[in-house]
Amino acid sequence: MPGPFTDDNDAAGGLVAKGAPGDNAAPLSISEISALLKRTVEDRFGFVRLRGELSGVKRAASGHLYCSLKDDKARIDGVMWRGQADRLPFAPEDGLEVIASGKLTTYAGRSSYQIVIERMEIAGEGALLALLEKTRARLAAEGLFAEERKRPLPYLPRVIGVVTSPTGAVIRDILHRLADRFPSHVLVWPVLVQGQGSAEQVAAAVRGFSALAPDGVVPRPDLVIVARGGGSIEDLWGFNEEVVVRAVAESAIPVISAVGHETDTTLCDYAADMRAPTPTAAAELAVPVRRELAAQLAELGARQKRGVLRPLDLARERLEARQQRMPKVEALLQPQAQKLDDLSERLRRGLSDRAGRGREKLSELRLTPAMLARNLRDAKARFGQARLTPNLVTRPLAERKERLAAVARLAQQLHPDRPLQRGYVRVMDANGKTLTDRADAAKEALLVLKFRDGTLDVAPGDIPPPPRKAASKPKAPKPGSAQQQDDLFG
Repeated sequence: MPGPFTDDNDAAGGLVAKGAPGDNAAPLSISEISALLKRTVEDRFGFVRLRGELSGVKRAASGHLYCSLKDDKARIDGVMWRGQADRLPFAPEDGLEVIASGKLTTYAGRSSYQIVIERMEIAGEGALLALLEKTRARLAAEGLFAEERKRPLPYLPRVIGVVTSPTGAVIRDILHRLADRFPSHVLVWPVLVQGQGSAEQVAAAVRGFSALAPDGVVPRPDLVIVARGGGSIEDLWGFNEEVVVRAVAESAIPVISAVGHETDTTLCDYAADMRAPTPTAAAELAVPVRRELAAQLAELGARQKRGVLRPLDLARERLEARQQRMPKVEALLQPQAQKLDDLSERLRRGLSDRAGRGREKLSELRLTPAMLARNLRDAKARFGQARLTPNLVTRPLAERKERLAAVARLAQQLHPDRPLQRGYVRVMDANGKTLTDRADAAKEALLVLKFRDGTLDVAPGDIPPPPRKAASKPKAPKPGSAQQQDDLFG
């Protein structure tokens, strides 16, 4: 329907803008209309709570969080400034259903409206469990929960580190249980166990224990217990954060996770080397019972003593049994004593008989001058028959001289200087020791080459030979003979 213009062409707009009759509204600029829309939307929707699924979650370099909230029919952009984003108790990600509280506003740069989120919460326990399961599957795929990564706990830790709240009942239960079982040196790293910043503090405590020097002023724990009392899934959510799970998995010290009661399970339990149903049970897993250990040591000592004494007892019994079966000393010596007496008597009789026979033979023997003269004539006759010729002396000497000459000829043939007459050279070190290997020669600073007519000092490579104290002076070559041999390494 035409407005207050005179014809249809004026209704469509003229060439030059001009006011219509009765129109006193000045045209608005784009910035002005954008400001009016922004004020209207913010006044009308100053506080809203929206439930939707996160999409396109992005954290800018400035720290601001940008995202979209959507359902099956609509979509709205959202922004969360850095101050609020840093205080989020969870990590927003695509597909997570949340409830966002804030105010609607417009963004003139894109002619769009968006929600400025001041608070973001997961939409119900079901969505929280879905996020937990998604995070668990992702970290499990990285191998953080693999059984082969689990380490055995030390049997008797000297120092135990506890990451928990210093004011709760958990630390008192742990200390009381440790005192009952086996008093140990306990280091407590105080942290928040729920709420904003708790996950970062727990992760920093676990990494802080691992960073301690083994021989530092503060002793490094042999075992770390991460503990917290029971609570709802929201209260325990800090121990499901990725930063805590990675810190526990990367810990250089074995970790026991004791978060919540027996029915509570967190991702920290999966990453730890051992899960305890309660903090008290964690203390029981950490150390043995001292009384039982003392009793076991006493029993092992008694068994050791019995094990040492038992062979001695058995040996004593066997010795006594054999001693009883052995004959008496008197019984063993009586036959030998009797035999000795018998032999003594026989010896006495034998000596007496021999002396008697000797006396008889001596009495029968008559030494006369005629008998002695006859014996002398017989001896001279035998001596005259013996012929002492020079051959009896010279023949053995000749044989020995021939053997000595053969040995001398062999020694001459085997003399190391013998090949020098045929043009060979003998290589020696400075002390006159013959060298047969190239590796041994390369180690020497000075080599002595012995020719048939003298020696020559040389040095391996280009190193000039050092002066030698007692170098033999080579003989002058004979006229017409070959010139002196040059340096082998020159």
